[in-house]
Amino acid sequence: MDNPLEWASSILENNKGSCSPKHYLLGFLFGKLGIPVKYATFGFNWDKQKISYNTQLKQFVQGLPRGYHVACKVFINEKWVLVDATWDIALKKYSFPVNLNWDGFADTLNAVNPAEEIVHNSLEERIKFAKAKRALWSDADRINYAKFVEALNQWLESLRK
Repeated sequence: MDNPLEWASSILENNKGSCSPKHYLLGFLFGKLGIPVKYATFGFNWDKQKISYNTQLKQFVQGLPRGYHVACKVFINEKWVLVDATWDIALKKYSFPVNLNWDGFADTLNAVNPAEEIVHNSLEERIKFAKAKRALWSDADRINYAKFVEALNQWLESLRK
């Protein structure tokens, strides 16, 4: 899907999705409420996360290209606040940084342990950045990342059951 709002609406249809469509939808909804939104991209390495991967995923994370997680920054009470809705409540018992009971004013937990933060003033700017970063990946990187994401999603589904 090329349209980010179409991608975001898939969250509602499928009741699941990765960080990008979740935060594109969240950003759209904050915008509808008149709350200014920016998008924060966090460069991170999957092998540096505080996640107890299963054996298969431990093998995958070694050598993966840098990932680029996205979350929202919203302007609340005269400051920019991180709002990250990536991990769902079912993953809390497995030590994922799940955000429970957000007070609406303070930063939420970041879904990743970031190596860097890049703030984008618009959704278009964020999408352009992400496409440029992925364009630097080799064909092998793309194949390995796709295999990793498929295995990660299967593992997450098994944890939720």
